[in-house]
Amino acid sequence: MEKALHQNQAAGDWFALSLPEQLGNVGSEVGRAAAAERQGNQARRDQALTRAYELLDLTIADQRWRRRCRELCRVREVLGDTFYGDKYYKDSPQALEKYFYWYAFAARKDK
Repeated sequence: MEKALHQNQAAGDWFALSLPEQLGNVGSEVGRAAAAERQGNQARRDQALTRAYELLDLTIADQRWRRRCRELCRVREVLGDTFYGDKYYKDSPQALEKYFYWYAFAARKDK
């Protein structure tokens, strides 16, 4: 198994965050990936997506959200399709940024 990029989160810190906080953090990485793609920097895009997938996988593993597992797994699928796939879902990096923005907004509102 590869070493976790987000070691503190993987060690348990992630599971103390609310769902909006978790998905807002995933969205930050998606935003970085979208920005890198706009600049044509595929290496930076891939690094950001690797971090986004790691955080999203930690969210999916969080037992508090087990009833939302289907939705979270679909988000993971759409993320891959948008950046690497055949655009089956006809989504764009900008649309994904907007989707995750509202989670970040909700997380900040709760603070």
